[in-house]
Amino acid sequence: MFQTYLFPISYAFMAFPVAALFFTLPLLIVQYRRHGYINKIRALVLYLLLLYLLNAFFLVLLPLPDSRHNAAPAGSMLQFVPLQFIQDILHNTPITRSDPSSYLNVLTGADFLLAAFNVLLTVPFGMFLGYYFRTRWVVCIILSFALSLLFEITQITGIYGFFDHPYRIFDVDDMITNTLGGMIGFKLSLWISGLLPRIEKLDSQEDLSAKRVTYTRRALAFLLDSILLLAVTILLNLLSLSISLWAVSMVYFLSIPLLTGGRTFGKWVVRIRLRSEDGGPARPWGVWARYGLLYGVLGGMNSLMPDSSFFVSIGTALAALVKIVILLADLAFFIHLVLRLIKRDRPLLYEELSRTRNVISWPKRHQAAASETVDNTTNNE
Repeated sequence: MFQTYLFPISYAFMAFPVAALFFTLPLLIVQYRRHGYINKIRALVLYLLLLYLLNAFFLVLLPLPDSRHNAAPAGSMLQFVPLQFIQDILHNTPITRSDPSSYLNVLTGADFLLAAFNVLLTVPFGMFLGYYFRTRWVVCIILSFALSLLFEITQITGIYGFFDHPYRIFDVDDMITNTLGGMIGFKLSLWISGLLPRIEKLDSQEDLSAKRVTYTRRALAFLLDSILLLAVTILLNLLSLSISLWAVSMVYFLSIPLLTGGRTFGKWVVRIRLRSEDGGPARPWGVWARYGLLYGVLGGMNSLMPDSSFFVSIGTALAALVKIVILLADLAFFIHLVLRLIKRDRPLLYEELSRTRNVISWPKRHQAAASETVDNTTNNE
């Protein structure tokens, strides 16, 4: 029986890296928006929650039928009698008062183990709700019931119509035992929370103004800006306005930060902004020097690479020389970037020349709210 459970668990662990890859981008955005930085403990808990949900769904859904066109079930796929599992246990593994071993048979019987599994399935869910999300017990009951209902609907619909017929029954007892498991997990979280870091106090000692803006955060802002610029460029070309991505980028980066206090769309999402070295607002010449070097010079050279007509017009020898210069510039920038990733206290060259830097942009009202939350928690203790 336990081999049946090991099969979906192994698949869940194999699928976790792929799921984590898709989960990382929204995780980073939400954490930067809500907390201003990435806390390792908080991130670990959220990835563990993802791993748990994968295991739970794989345990509920696997193994799948051999074909999408599976055979119709012979009997009813609906079981609406509450606590029917108790009757099944007593019927299939009867208890004899004069035979103590019959009690052990109940605990090792398939019906009891199935009910116990359904309870254990949602115990971690209740623990996450109690420890990380700090929900009330009523909310835990509702969410545990909702998760179980999602399991049952997914099964009875044949994974929402993917299979021709349902391949597992809709069992109200599963919802009862799953909800019970969530409540047990919630109670356990109250007992063990004293042994673990308090989630609501993780940020109490953090000074966001002194934190360095990581390259991960900057890369995410760049990715979001790039998606926006690509969409704008495509839209302009659909409107018969033939404008290159490089031209749109130059207008965007040379003007938007000056109008928004050092922010672009990507920087706004991850809560960072450009400032001068002295901590004041970024000066126009600093913004123009920064993005002129990065996107005007380096980006401009790379924008020539796909333009075959340009290289044809300047001749074969000169075209080869230009391509070599561009490749060498890219290589030099890549090496420079790697060195700065190793020595994180040193700014990039275009930052030094423009005398600008990225800083965390965290609203004062959020800082006050966070401090008030910590104070209230301390007082309640």
